[in-house]
Amino acid sequence: MRSYGQYCSIARALDVVGDRWTLLIVRELLIQGPCRFTDLKNGLPGIAANLLSTRLRELEDAGLIDHEDAPPPVATALYRLTETGRELEPALRALGRWGLRYMDTVAPTDTFLPQWLAYVPTWFTADADPAAAPVVIQLVVGDVHAVVDIGAGSVETRVGSIDAADLVLDGPANAVLGLLTGVIDLEVAQRIGLTVCGDREVLTRLRPLAAQS
Repeated sequence: MRSYGQYCSIARALDVVGDRWTLLIVRELLIQGPCRFTDLKNGLPGIAANLLSTRLRELEDAGLIDHEDAPPPVATALYRLTETGRELEPALRALGRWGLRYMDTVAPTDTFLPQWLAYVPTWFTADADPAAAPVVIQLVVGDVHAVVDIGAGSVETRVGSIDAADLVLDGPANAVLGLLTGVIDLEVAQRIGLTVCGDREVLTRLRPLAAQS
């Protein structure tokens, strides 16, 4: 881990988390919880096993993660964030909101994983009408499904399907997530492949946090 050699808190932070893949490892541990090495590698398409090992060792030396040997049937090391590591969540959320402006297109080589569909609505949207009755949105991106529960002022998302959704959004990742996060409007989302089935008024319950950026 190289240092910028500057007496500046931003530089010191980047000394710890500024290397390639480091913040994405933190992202996976935040959204997946304690992970096996294999889980982390699967959640980071493109990373080499030896580089992941190096980054995990550096993060552990810096006090951002630790690991423990899980009992059977897992019987392998589980990596998890320490309290110091979990304190990066607000910074990652802010960085993610800033990055939404670059999410209007998807490159042919881009990878998209189920857990990313599940965390985006929770991290980047809010319930616009906490006093209203709870509603449920089903998200479908190819063979990836997630359920968004909106109610009582919270937005919670989980991987999976539900039969009785109030609204179903089905389409490419940039259409589904672009609409939910306020990067694009409904007209644009439908133009690039979004299919909407159900009560469209449900969309008014979601307040994109990107609009406040």
